[in-house]
Amino acid sequence: MTAHLKQDKPDTRNLLDKMRQGVIGKPLSRPDGPAKVSGTAPYTADHAVENCLEGVLVTATIVRGEVADIDAQSVLTMPGVVAVIDDERLTARAAQGGADEAPEQPARKVGYFGQPIALVVAESFEEARDAAKQLKVDYRADDLSDIPLDPVQTDPEPQDDGTRQGDLAHAMTSAAHSVDLTYRTEGHASAAMEPHAAIAEWDGKRLTVHASLQMLNHNIIELADALDVKEEDIRLISRYVGGGFGSKLGISEETVAACVAAMELGRPVRVVMSRQQVFQCIMRRSETKQRLRLAADGDGKLIGFGHEARVSNLPGEDFAEPVLQSSEFLYAAENRLLQLEVARIHRMTAGSVRAPGEAVGMPALEAAMDVLAEKAGIDPVELRLRNIPDKHPSEGLPFSSHKLAECLKQGAEAFGWDSGPRKPRQRREGEWWIGTGMASAARVHNIEEAKARVTLKADGTALVETDMTDIGTGTYSILGQIAGEMLGLPVEKVLVELGDTRLPRGSGSGGSWGAASVGSAVFVACNRLRERLAGKVGIAADDLVLKDGTAGNDLRLTDLLDGEDLCEEGHYEPGEIEDDYTAAGFGAFFAQVRVNRFTGETRVDRMLGAFGFGRVLNEKTARSQCLGGITWSIGAALTESLLFDPVDGHLVNCDLAEYHVPVHRDIPDVEVIMVEERDPAASPIQAKGIGELGMCGGAGAIANAIYDACGARLFEFPMTPDRVLSALPE
Repeated sequence: MTAHLKQDKPDTRNLLDKMRQGVIGKPLSRPDGPAKVSGTAPYTADHAVENCLEGVLVTATIVRGEVADIDAQSVLTMPGVVAVIDDERLTARAAQGGADEAPEQPARKVGYFGQPIALVVAESFEEARDAAKQLKVDYRADDLSDIPLDPVQTDPEPQDDGTRQGDLAHAMTSAAHSVDLTYRTEGHASAAMEPHAAIAEWDGKRLTVHASLQMLNHNIIELADALDVKEEDIRLISRYVGGGFGSKLGISEETVAACVAAMELGRPVRVVMSRQQVFQCIMRRSETKQRLRLAADGDGKLIGFGHEARVSNLPGEDFAEPVLQSSEFLYAAENRLLQLEVARIHRMTAGSVRAPGEAVGMPALEAAMDVLAEKAGIDPVELRLRNIPDKHPSEGLPFSSHKLAECLKQGAEAFGWDSGPRKPRQRREGEWWIGTGMASAARVHNIEEAKARVTLKADGTALVETDMTDIGTGTYSILGQIAGEMLGLPVEKVLVELGDTRLPRGSGSGGSWGAASVGSAVFVACNRLRERLAGKVGIAADDLVLKDGTAGNDLRLTDLLDGEDLCEEGHYEPGEIEDDYTAAGFGAFFAQVRVNRFTGETRVDRMLGAFGFGRVLNEKTARSQCLGGITWSIGAALTESLLFDPVDGHLVNCDLAEYHVPVHRDIPDVEVIMVEERDPAASPIQAKGIGELGMCGGAGAIANAIYDACGARLFEFPMTPDRVLSALPE
């Protein structure tokens, strides 16, 4: 049976708070944790598949042009090599496989250095890797002087009409205080721990694929389209994912290549990208160039707000890093100009990477707000408090809830923020200057259609099933807690099965929408089960009390079920409510840093984040998500940047040795404050996304702390020692 809820209005029933089990919100450990930390959890490449071949991708060594010829015969006689496959499927197969001579192939376009162009398949990984290195490929490369590589020197195109209200230019000239600043951020890699991998098996009719993916509900559609195979003939399995951060939202080359090879060769094929290949051909975050114009009256109230940004992507790609996403609604000002433009360059595809948009837009905005606060002589916290809008500044929609003020105040108090006059270089310990900074946090709340099946079994246990994935965010925990709370069961009596397209289609893991979306589907299914149980007892569902496997003082669930399983599929989808409210999570960052007066090195001493994001479903996993976001903030502020060769455009730092993500020693004492709220317009379970909020603005707090410490006002992220030194005042 299916229970359907289309949310057209706020859900004010607040049913989860009326339940009696007492597990929702509690800091319960993840049930998948022991398997992961002990190394027994099977990630994609770990699956043992009998008679499995190994495939290694071959990538382009030119920036733009054509593949003129792939000489399969150059490797087919090498030990163990079975086939060379390209985007026209089978180029050639080893003689022992009985393949015919490869047909002549049309020219294949190359759009960026590192683009996958072929797959070498062999009996072992080592044999495939060796042959892939020796495969002879001829190119017709375009003249490098004709290829746009630098987004700054490339004519951009507007992404859309943007937002234009009032007269920003006049506001800037008439304001008591104004700033006009330009910031740049480098591109980022997702840098998930688990490399992209897939194992494909084809039985002649059906395709079974183990793959490291975030969005099975969409991935199966993409794969069916790529292979011209019906969706019902494909099964995707992704029970454990070792991080995604946006890089596994869509299917990528290793999955399609493994499937094509398995279908052509009639044997299972495993394809695992090397770390270098992941960096070179999986989506990047675009670099940005951002102009911030802020105009304020004598009291610090904004009268003008301008945020213009340039990002980049390959020609023909629709995605544009949504830099202005939170700038649209964060601060009030009647004169507004927000415009995004895209430069078309030949680097790997730009896409969603860890809090796309706000992760790079918010730091620039919050750094500019700090400059304005200094000019106006207003405490940075107070400046933000004075400019919180009561509705969306341009669309006029009310906020579903808004906790920015509470986050700013509670964060400042817990951090020990000094709201007195601020001046750089007021504290030094030895060769280290010490300073503090702060920034607001904001992240749009997204919600997606989702389905989940909940079975209340005759033995008094429950089973939750959905194709939703857990990418390390705690989905196994949260769904078990929602079902346990609604059905009156301890979480150890709730089994959660995820990551299989044979299960109902969930929302997928991305955009911080997973918990609220698929959690709402589980909630809807459980609520229908409660109604059916209440009918058995002969009471209204609101009067049914379920706790510890009982439905009242003397009535056990097992007796009430009387040997019968009850099953419901919950179907949740957002309705008209999306058009009636602006929904977002808010927060505030506070940071203390020390800057070395001789080397320019910056160390973060301590950092605090206060966040309001609706109901906390699991205190431990929510805090972990906040800590992760703050960690990425430190990376964006100080170390992370994709570096491209200016001559031929290839990525220079394509591994974790040269692309510097923060490590344990880089992370200081971090405190997280969760400003819990109930947002009935955000979802039926009153929850909003948290996964990415913790990254949206934190780098700006660090930039502001650097200035407070040493007087170096920086306009480029990351703020590496050389940049700090060059910005130090005389």
